[in-house]
Formats: sequence, structure tokens, C-alpha cells
Amino acid sequence: MTDTTLEQLEERVAAHRDRPSYGHDALITCDRLVRIFASDGVEVQALQGLDLLVKEGELMALVGASGSGKSTLMNILAGLDVPSAGAARVAGCDLLAMDAKARLRYRREVVGFVWQQTARNLLPYLTAAQNVALPMQLRGGRGKKQKAERVRELLSMLGVDDCRDRRPHQMSGGQQQRAAIAVALANSPAVLLADEPTGELDSATGEQVFEAFRRANDELGTTIVIVTHDQAVAGEVRRTVAIRDGRTSSEVLRRTEIDAEGQESVVAREYAMLDRAGRLQLPADYTAALGMKHRVMLELEQDHIGIWPDDAAER
Repeated sequence: MTDTTLEQLEERVAAHRDRPSYGHDALITCDRLVRIFASDGVEVQALQGLDLLVKEGELMALVGASGSGKSTLMNILAGLDVPSAGAARVAGCDLLAMDAKARLRYRREVVGFVWQQTARNLLPYLTAAQNVALPMQLRGGRGKKQKAERVRELLSMLGVDDCRDRRPHQMSGGQQQRAAIAVALANSPAVLLADEPTGELDSATGEQVFEAFRRANDELGTTIVIVTHDQAVAGEVRRTVAIRDGRTSSEVLRRTEIDAEGQESVVAREYAMLDRAGRLQLPADYTAALGMKHRVMLELEQDHIGIWPDDAAER
């Protein structure tokens, strides 16, 4: 091997070593995430190599049919479940490497969680103010005056300050969910996760709850990930990621455009997701329309890849 060849090889190795790692600048990184459940000797893959990046300060939605894997993903990000393989990091925390003590601290300090069922979010024998104060008491480190000010600030910001002395049964479903958001934000988490937070609410009340999430995102800068079936909620965020068969399948990005007359409009564009292994999930209605099954033909063009049904299958 010549000196030049050795020099080139060393340069390539150095370039590979210095290359930023996948998701190095993201607040949430899921890299080829796998979760396998075993029941009666039968294994079910809820997540099949899922990739996902979420930047700090995002307000985004996760959508997908029942059994797609979105709730499994949320439980992993919340520290309630452990992946079987792959990598998952949230705010610098390695979710596969944490022991029980670190996981408990992670749930108290790094993430907040809002459940669909309003009864799961609040202790029934405490007032709204006491519910919000409880996470701060469990964590410690704040004085009584600081905790009281934090409770007042959150309840006021979320529009439920008048409920501070009410217990959950004295509040409406929407008020309970907004109080639950205040509880989840009490310890200033890096990420707020919500699993179908408007699922038990009517549309008008659901809009109020979503507005509370938006306010938390705008005023506190909290990164928020919402799992939802509600198309009204999914349509209000800038980014919606769809999960299918345990992988991210497509993504809708929305942006505001201003036309020549100065009128603002929101433009949405859907993208298919290409994972790190090069796998692409084509929309089911596209493949059905063209009769694509089992295999397809590919052709690399100068600026795109052509995909066609396999003609040989018909011969």
C-alpha cells in the first residue's frame, strides 16, 4: 500500500470518526428502536426499527391506527417501558441504560405526562393547587413561597386559576385536563408527553385543552409531543408524524405562506419517511391504485427515483 493510499485511508477514518452522531442536535432521538412483547410463547413486535427526531421547542403530533405502536413509543419516552433494542435518548438521558432509581428521577424531572383519562391525572382528594404542588414536593429543592408562586403561575397561564381550591369532581373535564397539564409542567420538564388528551372531550372543550398546550409551548418553550386521533388537533401543529406497523411511515409539515396580495395561508405537504436502513413505506392507497404487490421496479434518475409495478409478475 502506498503512502498516498494510507494517507487517504486515514483521512476517511478521521472523517467518519468526526461525523456527528445521528440525532446529536435533537432533544428526542429514537434510532432503530425495537420493542418486542412476548405472551404465551408468541412474540409481537410493537416497534420494528423506528426512527424519530424531535427538536427542542417543537409542538408535534403522532398519529396512527390502533396497534401501530404509537402508545408503545410514548410509554418508552415517558420512562414507563424499556426498549428491546435500538437507542432512545431524551434530553441527554439514555433510556436503555437507566436503572430504576435513574428512571424514577427521569419521570420526575425530565418528562411530564398527561393521560387520556382525566381521572388518572389528578388525585381525587387534593385540590387543583395541591395536585400541582405535589410533584414539586416529591422532587424537593423549592421553598414554600417558590412552590406557591409556581402553582399560581401555571394555573393562571392555563386558564384554571379559579379552580385552584376545587377538587377534580368539582371541575369539568376540560378544566381537569388543563389542571393536569399544570401538574405535568410543575417541575419544568424538558418534554411534555400527552396520550389522547382530548379523547374524552367534546370538540369545543378539546380546542381549549389544545390551546393550553400551545400556550405552554409558546410561553415556556416546552417541547410537546401529542398522540391523537383527533384530526383537528393534528391539523393545528406544524408537524404530524404517522406511525404504521411499528415504524414512522409519513410526515406532514405545515408552513405559513403569504401570497402577492398579502394574504396568509397554511400550506401542508406530506412526505414519506425514509429510515436509516433505507426502508420506505409507500402509502397503501398509492400501492393499491397501481396494483403494487411483493416487489417493484426502481430506476435512478438524475433528480429522483422512479418506482413502477413489477411487469414481470403479470407475464
